[in-house]
Amino acid sequence: MQAARMFLDASGSSPMTNRALEAFQAGLADGWADPTRLHSESRRARQLLDGSREAIADALDARPEHVHLTASPHLGLERVIAGVFAARRGRGRIVASAVERDATLHAADYVSGGRLATVPVDRDGHVDIEALGAELADPDVALAAVQHGNHEIGTLQRLDLVHAATSAASVPLIVDATASIGHVPAPERWDALVANPADWGGPQGIGVVALRPSTRWLPVWPEGDDWAPGGVSVPAALAAAVALQERLEQVDAVGARLEALIDRVRARAADWPGVDVVGDPAERLPHVVTFSCLYIDGEALLTRLDREGIAVGSGSACTTSTLEPSRVLASIGALSHGNVRLGLHPGVGEADIERFLALMPRILADLRDEAGAPDLG
Repeated sequence: MQAARMFLDASGSSPMTNRALEAFQAGLADGWADPTRLHSESRRARQLLDGSREAIADALDARPEHVHLTASPHLGLERVIAGVFAARRGRGRIVASAVERDATLHAADYVSGGRLATVPVDRDGHVDIEALGAELADPDVALAAVQHGNHEIGTLQRLDLVHAATSAASVPLIVDATASIGHVPAPERWDALVANPADWGGPQGIGVVALRPSTRWLPVWPEGDDWAPGGVSVPAALAAAVALQERLEQVDAVGARLEALIDRVRARAADWPGVDVVGDPAERLPHVVTFSCLYIDGEALLTRLDREGIAVGSGSACTTSTLEPSRVLASIGALSHGNVRLGLHPGVGEADIERFLALMPRILADLRDEAGAPDLG
């Protein structure tokens, strides 16, 4: 009998729980009306939307009036970068870490007219603070973009040091927290923040932007809703808020359990011939790990595991084409082809990880043999 499928690619999109699905259904039943109108049905939809925003704001330690819901986290990144950049009149450069997701770098490059500077990272993926400070010394810098946790290698940035540098230069810091909210405590040091409900078990089709009260921005898009053209899905907002509350109720216990499973993967994978485990082993997200495999084609590896009933990530997690070579891995000097990326959701157990670990050595050996690669012992 074929083994049950395992989903180990929850970095960026996690399965929704029954509680979140029930909230989505309740949003469909009670929040179907246009929340901008004045009749009772619309007021009910507006109450659900406002309550969802307040719950998310509380989790981020932000004010509800400064939390905006968008149609996706990508749109949130584009709008907050464009809006903060526009408010910094007379400044034309943007600084970002080399391991930011493509949505951040593309938006920053576009709004700055190509005047984007990327700051290098070390072998574990931490931003070079000295190099960041050197870039921020230029008075033409409009904003800096540095993520909280990397969705591909799991490394957590030292945002206290990053924010100290940006504050000293009076440069607003935009933090991409799309991989960390719901898994570790929300970062405290930021001027603007973007989050992804799908990553914490909410639905697709919604993003979150939070601003500090002192963070200035200007709309550089057509009039209407400043952050969500056409409005926000009330069911998606309600499900996102409920999913986040559920995650936070369990974050310590689930985080410790998943971190132990990831530690097991890191230790076992490090003993496999030709395998390099990447990312900071300590300052990291509890549920993410990536390792690169010498002489292995990423697409072939993903396909072979999928045939075994195991879904993993491979290639770059920060591009729209997920089988592109990983720019993040190249940035830290690691092998950018033939990588395996695991993102564990709360439903993953020890038996799932043991099954994966038992299969991997045989699959790697088979793929190398089929490719005529040297025997690595």
